[in-house]
Amino acid sequence: MLLEELGYNKSLEEFRKTNNLEGFEVGRVVIEHKERYIVKTENGEYEAEIVGHIRFTAVSREDYPAVGDWVALSVFDSNFGVIHKIYPRRSVIKRQAIGHNSDIQIIATNIDYAFLVQAVDRDFNINRLERYLTICYTSKVEPIIILTKCDLIDEQEINRITENVNARIENIPVMAISNQTQFGYESIKSIIKKGKTYCMLGSSGVGKSTLLNNLSGKQVMKTGSISQSTSKGKHVTSHRELIILDSGGILIDNPGMREVGIADSASGLEKTFDRIYELSQHCKYVDCTHMHEVGCAVTEAVEQGELDEGTYQNYIKLEKEKKHFETTLADKRRHEKIFGKIIKKYKQDMGKYED
Repeated sequence: MLLEELGYNKSLEEFRKTNNLEGFEVGRVVIEHKERYIVKTENGEYEAEIVGHIRFTAVSREDYPAVGDWVALSVFDSNFGVIHKIYPRRSVIKRQAIGHNSDIQIIATNIDYAFLVQAVDRDFNINRLERYLTICYTSKVEPIIILTKCDLIDEQEINRITENVNARIENIPVMAISNQTQFGYESIKSIIKKGKTYCMLGSSGVGKSTLLNNLSGKQVMKTGSISQSTSKGKHVTSHRELIILDSGGILIDNPGMREVGIADSASGLEKTFDRIYELSQHCKYVDCTHMHEVGCAVTEAVEQGELDEGTYQNYIKLEKEKKHFETTLADKRRHEKIFGKIIKKYKQDMGKYED
């Protein structure tokens, strides 16, 4: 397999040359599982672990390899290698785990498009779609909405749901499909491009693994059923994996994520809720919170029916999460700065002993 089929490009090759990495093999991480990795290269796949320097200097999980990463690899035998360096990431999809103040989790890297997958028969939730959109916009990844299990409802209901999505989320492709009948599959296949990387985001049980299996033409991922008592999906996919489709597209499945905390500075929210940010330019106060202030153009638009109430309430919820994340991030960076000084002093002291 050529590296270009995995998404390799000129900018990555330029980085390889300018950083004197010609002595290492180039590979892409296709599986990550408990700090063990499978890396695919032109010469095959290798089980790999990271070199000690990466582990020692890492200040968070973001400094470790993730599925989608390009890496410099030393190969020691027919199936084992060591990762020495991670190439710069063009895009990073990440989330803040709910209930863990400082735990930022990388979902996948170097992604071009994200399939936002939701089933229409159970906990369909436009608020969650807006949450995923915010993550995509922050990550500079193009979103595509996929509505699954459309064989369980009639065409009129499919049209109603699609119209509701389009009313709240503008200018994003929405595709209705059935994994059972493969209705709508031609539309998905037509947008998958050779050498481009696609990531699937969605809750457990919405049909991500079945979609991947159908697109790949083989049983790549295990699939599960929905619990009849709870109507909740099972976490069948236990790890992230990058799959090369026969069409040349590259697809990453992920474990289901019912709770997805945003790790965002502002840009993602601003694009997801662009109408609210546009209205905010007309608020009486520059620091308006859009909640209780007199002269708030946003709340006035809600009261007059010009802005959807659900959109507004979801924005307020995500804005509070963003502010909490920014406070947590500031504290984390202070700790990282202190840790960096300790590492620097340690290296200086070691240099003295070596001299």
